[in-house]
Amino acid sequence: MESNYSDLRGKTALITGCNRGIGKEILTKFASQGVNIVACIRTRTEDFSLYLDSLRKHYNIHIEVLQIDLSNSESIAGAMRDIFRQKISVDILVNNAGVAFGGFLSMTSMSKLREVFEINFFSQVLITQYVVKWMQKRKSGVIINMASIAGIDGMAGYTAYGSSKAALIYFTKTLSKELATSGVRVNAVAPGLINTEMAEQMEEKAAEKMLEQNGMRRLGNPAEVADLVLYLSSDSSSFINGQVIRVDGGV
Repeated sequence: MESNYSDLRGKTALITGCNRGIGKEILTKFASQGVNIVACIRTRTEDFSLYLDSLRKHYNIHIEVLQIDLSNSESIAGAMRDIFRQKISVDILVNNAGVAFGGFLSMTSMSKLREVFEINFFSQVLITQYVVKWMQKRKSGVIINMASIAGIDGMAGYTAYGSSKAALIYFTKTLSKELATSGVRVNAVAPGLINTEMAEQMEEKAAEKMLEQNGMRRLGNPAEVADLVLYLSSDSSSFINGQVIRVDGGV
């Protein structure tokens, strides 16, 4: 049974990394509530385009697709200018895009560290800088950053990924204080091991260890993360700000 967040109908959500996994589930949940979408993706595929067409028709919403290379600041700037030219008013920003990387510090090159931070942190901050200007003018908006329990709990082999997510968490807390009086709320969601392609890419022993530490002894589902994002985007969470909420089954 779908949750009913009628206050979201007609609003517009910009979502990064929404062509698969958690991002795709977030997109689908928003669509089901009548939210218009700005879908930021790296590459276009026929399957994803057909999927978006089905959402448009079924829920009678508008979906704009932006192809962005998050490792390139000029690509991001161009996409944001395109939104501005089209006079698209972004009410909700979900900074979901991210890349996973596992490796001990001795096996992590500085170039790889920079690459992970570029996608997981710097690109999200840059997009936020653009969107915040529009939100502040309207004195309303919601920003949700996709963090990770790896950014909270120290985990061997996660220097690059965990540090980038820890930076995103600190960014969330700081920005929430800066924008609180502007009517803009900022929160972060910190998933544990979720049943996505990213989890499949994990080294088997590391995945098994995380499952052993999980109180529920199972992987999470993308829908369980998306439900929280939907809640945090709605007026039902109007007094929740600057928080980092774990979705990890009790690690």
